[in-house]
Amino acid sequence: MESKKEIDGAKEETASMSSSLQWSQWQLIDSILPTGGFAHSFGIEAAIQARVILNPEDFQTYVIHVLENTGSLLLPYVCSAAMCPDLDNWRNLDRMLDATLTNEVSRKASVSQGSALMRVAAAVFTEIPSLKTMREMSLGSDIAAFHHAPVFGIVCGLLGMDSETSQRAYMFITLRDAFSAATRLNLVGPLGAAVLQHQVSIAAETMLKRWMNREVEDACQTAPLLDTVQGCHGYLFSRLFSS
Repeated sequence: MESKKEIDGAKEETASMSSSLQWSQWQLIDSILPTGGFAHSFGIEAAIQARVILNPEDFQTYVIHVLENTGSLLLPYVCSAAMCPDLDNWRNLDRMLDATLTNEVSRKASVSQGSALMRVAAAVFTEIPSLKTMREMSLGSDIAAFHHAPVFGIVCGLLGMDSETSQRAYMFITLRDAFSAATRLNLVGPLGAAVLQHQVSIAAETMLKRWMNREVEDACQTAPLLDTVQGCHGYLFSRLFSS
């Protein structure tokens, strides 16, 4: 039988590993992580120029639709990748999402952010060597496009996040980046954006509960107008964001 000292030592080691992973998990959703998310506006810039968004109230409505669409279309991929973070499952999810995203602007944005996240994760989270291996095995081939949602899910899974936390984190970074874009477009001020983000987070939690833990076969688009608006981004005469 194990002695009390050995059991206590094992518990301390487990707690230490858990604490270490928490630092990595928080870093994953930190805005300072250079994943390229702040180069994209979810079509907000195009929506402003098309006069779909005229004021902060319109922006709030738009963001809620963005979150709804994220939950219905992308959370299933985050969920599946987080629950089964292995190479074959990730590649399968990546191919499925690549076939699903027909909007070229949003597809390129997804690939750009996913590629950046995989590169950064492989370089930063060196305690998980499989990230670097997966990236190296998939680079320079047609095997993977590196879409953002499956990459985010698999990184969360390998960092020890459970499925629900991974999906909530994905909704959070979507909300975070949308408000960052609105602030830089002078649609809302920094303080106003912080207040509005806190208010919208209640709706975000409701949408998370509605859409989380769904199979990828159930992924769907709930706000087609957003897809149309974002698709117009490439036609803007002047623009600050990539999408």
